[in-house]
Amino acid sequence: MTTTPSPAPPFGRALCAMITPFTEAGSLDVDGAQRLAERLVSEGCDGLVLSGTTGESPTTTDAEKSELIRAVREAVGDRASVVAGVGTFDTRHTVELALAAEKAGADGLLVVAPYYSKPPQDAVEAHFREVADAAGLPLALYDIPGRTGTRIEPETLIRLAEHPRVVAVKDCSYDFLGAQKVLSRTELAYYAGCDEHNLALYAVGGAGYISTVANVVPAQLRAVLDAFEAGDTPVSARLQQRATPLIELMMSAGLPGSVTAKALLHELGLPAGPVRAPLRPARREAVDGLLAAYQELVTD
Repeated sequence: MTTTPSPAPPFGRALCAMITPFTEAGSLDVDGAQRLAERLVSEGCDGLVLSGTTGESPTTTDAEKSELIRAVREAVGDRASVVAGVGTFDTRHTVELALAAEKAGADGLLVVAPYYSKPPQDAVEAHFREVADAAGLPLALYDIPGRTGTRIEPETLIRLAEHPRVVAVKDCSYDFLGAQKVLSRTELAYYAGCDEHNLALYAVGGAGYISTVANVVPAQLRAVLDAFEAGDTPVSARLQQRATPLIELMMSAGLPGSVTAKALLHELGLPAGPVRAPLRPARREAVDGLLAAYQELVTD
């Protein structure tokens, strides 16, 4: 019996939710962003997601977002996809950012559910349709109700999948059953947005991941998917388990991923810079714990 290979995911399989490097004075570090992007791609990332949660999008300006896209596009060329976070709580502003991202050279758009105002599902659906109609790029819908206060319900995703430019989901819903329901009824590419789900979602038909932890260990996370693709499920499981202590410290220890990723990158001598207020840097005790977990993962 022959099987038809699965279509390639629209933005690649191993994507990094890249931090936005800043200078010590707090301005956008364009050179640092290019150097970090180059490292991430050379160590296994097939895509970079800019100006998402980890990229501190609420505190970067529209002009900085476009400048970041242009800089990263120049650095990576066509070796990796560049997906731009453009979601806001304002549909009109989101459309403006989508058009600017397209002009700046992005390959796709990450559009988060409208936050704070808690619109009902028909309004959420209308928001995404308006952005998809206005933009010429494919969309990944970002379902992260813990931050937005609004879920993109599975039935809403199933309806939105009918739009030709809605092609993917970044899933931070913690609803594994809901994700499988959408996978079974649509052709949407599902990306794990929570690193502890990278292998689990991939194993049931997900497209890959959009990872914060990949900022510091891109090769180690890519190896999980590669082992699974090679048919070695026990090895992929072991590799995922080995990464779990670092994943937990970076994502579930009380600090935002942008804070922990920048703390580790700074310790490794890689571009990062400070976080912008209201975020604050990690304290020394937290940094020491992160560094110990990182060293154990990469040296074992």
